Amino acid sequence: MTIRIMFGPDKQMPPVIHTPLPPKTEQIHTPVTDMAGIGRARKSNPSSIEKDRDKDKDKDKDKVAEILNELETYIGLIIVKRLIRDLQAFVEIQKRRTHERLIAEPLVLHMIFKGNPGTGKTTVARLVGRLFKEMGVLQKGHIIECERADLVGEYIGHTAQKTREQLKKALGGVLFIDEAYSLARGGEKDFGKEAIDALVKAMEDNKDNLVLILAGYSQEMDWFLQTNPGLRSRFPIHIDFPDYTIDELLAIGKLMFKTRQYELTTDAEDTLRFHLQILLSSHRYAGNARLVRNLVEKTVRKQAVRLFQKPSSSREELIQILPVDINLENL
Repeated sequence: MTIRIMFGPDKQMPPVIHTPLPPKTEQIHTPVTDMAGIGRARKSNPSSIEKDRDKDKDKDKDKVAEILNELETYIGLIIVKRLIRDLQAFVEIQKRRTHERLIAEPLVLHMIFKGNPGTGKTTVARLVGRLFKEMGVLQKGHIIECERADLVGEYIGHTAQKTREQLKKALGGVLFIDEAYSLARGGEKDFGKEAIDALVKAMEDNKDNLVLILAGYSQEMDWFLQTNPGLRSRFPIHIDFPDYTIDELLAIGKLMFKTRQYELTTDAEDTLRFHLQILLSSHRYAGNARLVRNLVEKTVRKQAVRLFQKPSSSREELIQILPVDINLENL
């Protein structure tokens, strides 16, 4: 670039310096919304964030619906199904009230399950954990199953330690204690009382991230709650699991055979009903799925012994259950 210096006629005046202007360039205007840098952030699209949130909510709703549909596939348990759906409605409405800044009822969801063995208590407890996880009540939704031996120690201080270990495993999910009444059978000096005290404390300390379910026979659980008046108020949800009827037991048996790829002949189905009726009238806890499962497994073994006597078997023979295969001996 050339710089010119010109002197005027009056040499007393300072020279004039001419500096050429830079060539004109076309200015590019950048929209404000596209500029980024220090002090200016790109604008994000809020609608895309809201769409992602809506998708997550829809996924959670789908999972909740899937779990409730699974509950409906369980044979029997009509009252239990209704109570679980009531719980789902209660939790959801309290969440909506909280969102609208209304007073919401506290979500105290500790439960008492009462019923004979094999009536579905553990199965429903597992489903409750998964349901509460998808509804945002529990972080993990897993279940820790334990009994007296897992909680009660052999010396002073040992019980509290063992109980705390089980509680720690269950945080974020469900702690399911079967035959919970056994914790109070030893009286005041028994270490079971120490376990109860530790459980009560944990229920208060972790009420937002732990559901405790105590299960056992109906009469024994009623007695257990009477031994400690403070327990009943801490377990607002009581669910009774009735024994299965003969038709429900038969349906459970047929389903168990089907899942194992076996089929009952018409005569075998009549024989199964007959034997189940005998069990109901003679066995104290016959109205449960566990006894049916034992009968199904024994029947499958009997069929295997029968077919083993032949050098070969057709596909139909391997599937078919005959009346001779069903037997109650040593059940």
